[in-house]
Amino acid sequence: MAHTPVSYFTLASEPTVFARAQDALAQLQRLYQQQIDHLRKAMQAYVEGQDFPQPVRAWYPLLRIQAHSVRRPESGLAFGFLDHPGVYETTITRPDLFGHYLLTQLSLLERNHGVQFEVSLSTQPIPIHFSFADNDHVEGSLSAQRRQYMREVFDLPDLAAMDDGIANGTWQPRPGGALPLSLFTAPRIDYSLHRLRHYTGTAPEWFQNFVLFTNYQFYIDEFIRLGHAEMSRPDSEYIAFIEPGNVVTRRAGLPAEDVDRLGAPPPRLPQMPAYHLVRADRSGITMVNIGVGPANAKTITDHIAVLRPHAWMMLGHCAGLRNSQRLGDYVLAHAYVREDHVLDEELPLWVPIPALAEIQQALQQAVADVAQVSDDDLKRIMRTGTVASTDNRNWELLPDNLPQRRFSQSRAVALDMESATIAANGFRFRVPYGTLLCVSDKPLHGEIKLPGMANHFYRERVDQHLRIGMRAVELLRDGGTQRLHSRKLRSFAEVAFQ
Repeated sequence: MAHTPVSYFTLASEPTVFARAQDALAQLQRLYQQQIDHLRKAMQAYVEGQDFPQPVRAWYPLLRIQAHSVRRPESGLAFGFLDHPGVYETTITRPDLFGHYLLTQLSLLERNHGVQFEVSLSTQPIPIHFSFADNDHVEGSLSAQRRQYMREVFDLPDLAAMDDGIANGTWQPRPGGALPLSLFTAPRIDYSLHRLRHYTGTAPEWFQNFVLFTNYQFYIDEFIRLGHAEMSRPDSEYIAFIEPGNVVTRRAGLPAEDVDRLGAPPPRLPQMPAYHLVRADRSGITMVNIGVGPANAKTITDHIAVLRPHAWMMLGHCAGLRNSQRLGDYVLAHAYVREDHVLDEELPLWVPIPALAEIQQALQQAVADVAQVSDDDLKRIMRTGTVASTDNRNWELLPDNLPQRRFSQSRAVALDMESATIAANGFRFRVPYGTLLCVSDKPLHGEIKLPGMANHFYRERVDQHLRIGMRAVELLRDGGTQRLHSRKLRSFAEVAFQ
């Protein structure tokens, strides 16, 4: 069988310089698509049996700027400016998916510093696995020998290019080297996009800029019901509801699109299924069932962080630690005790995790709005205080009541296994975060969950709790999303990109 010869790309020798952000973005999109098309063509030929005398390579686009002087803008935003003169750069992936985000970041730099944008190909190769389209599975037809030989022909993912040193504050520039523009390199972003498909069963394109996490399927069941109810309303602000397998339900009156026919319910749910209530401007709501435990909470936030959401919030159940609490009361976390242990290496325990005023105010107002209580009566159904998160589900069984003593010393009012992890990773990745929990049992006071009582409680409280979370998103959206990204989350030498 004859094969169309595949060419071999070489690095571009000179960057192209642009004065306008939109022109720089257009060039990034052209370069990226050129490189990806090259890899896909080569991979198809490889699957069909073509051999290659030398490796086939493609390269991530590189964006670079040089600032000779900097002036702090008066916008009040926590991003979009440079702290120091110098050369800054970052590799770019998926400028189709991140187009609006990139245009926002570059436009701010253009306006605040008047810099020019240099666009070229980087020296960072694109791994072949990250070139596949969402519905491409061409490698599945390869023999074991051909799969093994792939590493001789194509670049494979290199974990050394994907660490979180920039976000963690441990990255050190080489002498004379450029400073980073973004928290994440292109390979790190591609890795997370790949993982999101695996863990959530939905494409990264569907994720919205407000994310709700829960640790109970009851919340997901209610979110599905509300999602389909929204789709039956021709005047809904949401245009689509997405379920695992990329199953798309369009709002009543909207025509189906080609992408809708590509989805199908999976034979079994993924590890952390995601559901998306989509708005045209991507400021809708994504909800993820992270299950129980801090490991899942860290894993999914590690990956969603590359999408740069405006906020994420935890809605779930907790153990009430105070005798004055009642089942069904809410807890608004304003501090966290971190005994989850999954972030100790990346974010030491001595780092405080502050409450963010914008999120706290939105959640508090949402409780008042949905529960229809006055500000004076809020204390009857909601308590603000410290939430402890543990990685030991059976902490009550440890000898000598040591966990109980620590929780008492910390003044904790509630205990769960995920909230501190989600808040800490929000702090680490500069994603605004918040927590509103609902007391479902009081183990220190003999009120444990029994099947009948639990089922009644869940039916009674889940709908209201979920509506509170969705109302908080509305308030945050209406208040202006760019202002959400708090200066509390900036380090001494911060990247310019949000």
